[in-house]
Amino acid sequence: MTVQCDICPRHCSLNPGQYGNCRVRKNVDGKVTLVTYGYPCAMHVDPVEKKPLFHFLPGSETFSIATAGCNLHCKNCQNWEISQSSAEQVSATHAPPEKIAELALKYKCKSVAYTYTDPVVFYEYAYDCSVKVHEAGLKNILVTAGYINKGPLKKIAKYTDGAHFDLKAFSDKFYREVCGATLQPVLDALVTAKSCGVWVEVINLIIPTLNDKDEDIAKLCKWVKENLGGETPLHISRFFPNYLMKNLPPTSPKTLENAKKIANDAGLDFVYIGNIATENGENTYCPGCKKLLIKRSRYEILENNISAGKCPACKREIPGIWT
Repeated sequence: MTVQCDICPRHCSLNPGQYGNCRVRKNVDGKVTLVTYGYPCAMHVDPVEKKPLFHFLPGSETFSIATAGCNLHCKNCQNWEISQSSAEQVSATHAPPEKIAELALKYKCKSVAYTYTDPVVFYEYAYDCSVKVHEAGLKNILVTAGYINKGPLKKIAKYTDGAHFDLKAFSDKFYREVCGATLQPVLDALVTAKSCGVWVEVINLIIPTLNDKDEDIAKLCKWVKENLGGETPLHISRFFPNYLMKNLPPTSPKTLENAKKIANDAGLDFVYIGNIATENGENTYCPGCKKLLIKRSRYEILENNISAGKCPACKREIPGIWT
């Protein structure tokens, strides 16, 4: 019997024994089955800043997990060894949802992050883990490209506290040619997550010649401001040659600084520059009085002056999850 997978916009129709585009969902006895369920191929304790989330429990650690596979096929993927592999091609450890919650507590993490590949691809496992993690009194983080249907996203959003969305470009052409996907479902997912009360931060990796034009960056920033709000943190990230894109140069520091200015001019209050050492690109400042609130050096918090979620100088509320 042919069955259809409805987790992501691909809506893969699977014949008996057939795998979906993600390589890890299979038609088993007339049911869509996640073959990686309970078998993460990566488990690490990371600083939450590495996700990156800058307005979510700064200075805390998050227990991070992933399984093989992905429903996108980005030519610049930095985790392609696992994201573009099937379950049989990577080693994995048996860790049912309750074990993930236990490990997070054991290592004194404040959250669990579903990351490295994409929680969309191991959705059923991520969902069940999220339930157990909340029962343990910890928070959940989705690190995702957002290529997911509204129904499944709304369901897991009930147990999701924070989400880092990779908005790769504001161009359907880019999505089709670089990622093998489409733009609109990602935009819909961002709005859905925000409407469900999830704390949302956005990252945009700027790739030379592909999405680095001023007008492209301006369109993306304008959309974020109008649909997610000016308080939404935007992380502008430096590209390095990787996977199938080793022919392109790293993003220039000048391009990154220019993108930050465009984002600020568009009305975004919290704009960060990542994947490169800068003097102030990772710091958080009060949008009102411009006081330094959080000073960062890569994944380390050097200073945190936020008090009860507010700027200590002008008492302006600083959006985020601080406790």
